[in-house]
Amino acid sequence: MSIDTSRPPLPPFTVDTATQKVRAAEDAWNSRDPQRVALAYTVDSRWRNRAEFFSGRQAIADFLQRKWSKELDYRLIKELWAHDAARIAVRFAYEWHDVHGQWYRSYGNENWEFSPQGLMHTRHASINDLMISENDRRLLWPAGRRPDDHPSLTELGF
Repeated sequence: MSIDTSRPPLPPFTVDTATQKVRAAEDAWNSRDPQRVALAYTVDSRWRNRAEFFSGRQAIADFLQRKWSKELDYRLIKELWAHDAARIAVRFAYEWHDVHGQWYRSYGNENWEFSPQGLMHTRHASINDLMISENDRRLLWPAGRRPDDHPSLTELGF
């Protein structure tokens, strides 16, 4: 994908197109494919993830490779919080376990800003982790895309 390729839906966002953008991001992240996810960002995209700061598609792919080598059996739900013409705010929760079998639910918020081509050029993520037991898991679908009939964050009470 070249840097000027578009990634619909494009700004300016409506509530419907912002919701589509959020679901597309969720689907990509649930693929756990760092290269696929990185293509949704500009080549010079700037990130803050927790206390890490970096930029560029390769840095994004490298970060995601490290992330998913530690956060095993990752399942994510994102939900639109707010939007304007070229920005989207989301809240999210994901569940994962470490190599020792300890499960976590991670909650957070992301602020996204998009290029006119619909590629994300800025991402700021704040995330908190909660240890949970395996019996407390709520994101229970097979690896990959969340089924359309699976409860949302709001429906789960998160």
